[in-house]
Formats: sequence, C-alpha cells, structure tokens
Amino acid sequence: MGLRPGGRKAALLAHVSTSVGWLGAVVVFLALAVAGLRSRDDAVVPACYLAMDLTARYAIVPLAAGALVSGLVSSLGTPWGLLRHWWVLAKFALIVVAGVVLLLQLTPIAALAQAAAGGELAGDPGAAQWSGVRLSLIVHAAGGLLVLLAAMVLAVYKPRGMTRYGYRRTATTARPAAAGRRPSGD
Repeated sequence: MGLRPGGRKAALLAHVSTSVGWLGAVVVFLALAVAGLRSRDDAVVPACYLAMDLTARYAIVPLAAGALVSGLVSSLGTPWGLLRHWWVLAKFALIVVAGVVLLLQLTPIAALAQAAAGGELAGDPGAAQWSGVRLSLIVHAAGGLLVLLAAMVLAVYKPRGMTRYGYRRTATTARPAAAGRRPSGD
C-alpha cells in the first residue's frame, strides 16, 4: 500500500504533530508531578494531581494513540516500511512500550487525583501511603520523556541497517527493475 505524495505529507504532518504534542504533554505532566511532590501549599498539591489526571487522560493518551496510528500509516504507506529498517522497528517498539506503560499508570494517577480531591494530601505532602506513588509518577514521566526523545533521535538520524526482511524485500524488488535497464556507467 503506497501513499501518494499528498497522503505521505498528510501522514507525516499528523505523525509529527501528535508526537510533538505527546512530548510536550509529558513535559507538562512531569512539571506537575515535581510541583505536586515539592510543594507545601495545601491548594497547589491537590491542583497538581487533579491536573495530572486530566492531562494524562485528555492529552497524553489521545496524542500517544494518534502518534502510534499515524506512525503506522506513515511506515506502511512509504518505502521505509514497518519491518524493513531497524530504526523504524526500534522506534515502533519504543512507542508501543511507552503506550503500554502509560495505560498501566492511568490507575495510580486517577487514585492519586481522587485522594487529592478528597483532601487526603492537604497539609501532608509527604503522606506515607502516597509518597511511593508520587515519586513513581515522576520516575515514569522522566522515563517516558527519555523514551520519546530516543524515538525522536531515531527518526531524525535514521541509523543505517536493514532487517532480514528489508534485505529480502529490496533484493526482490530491485531485480525486476534492474533487468530492463542498462548500467549507468557510474
């Protein structure tokens, strides 16, 4: 399935937009997580965790899904393919892992937001029952940010190296095209 040039550009635009949005939303989430952990203000702490829940559900998850779908469309609709180059496959694996971890983190994020809304965190930012969850959210957000940055590096630098499938695919598509042409003499 090949996309026409206009379709390729539209898929690339969708992919870059959702990927950059995902990255930005994770930065906001991380900033809120740090502020929620460090603040001693009874109004700021619950606000941070409520905002994190909204950010995760209504920004990060949709942008992650959009980046995954648009990346699949881009890879399957262009000569890069999904399984031909190691960098595409590695980027896809990073995004899938990040998406799964994100979905697994939605429950603790919602529980912390609910606790914050119920006043459990007010006046005691170091509450023992929530301190591990609060720190975990920072670690996961920072890890997610590193994974997204690694995917960006792969997309920009496109390290060489084809998969076995890519080599086979290139060899079978190059033979018929080369059979009808004369050598260029280069």
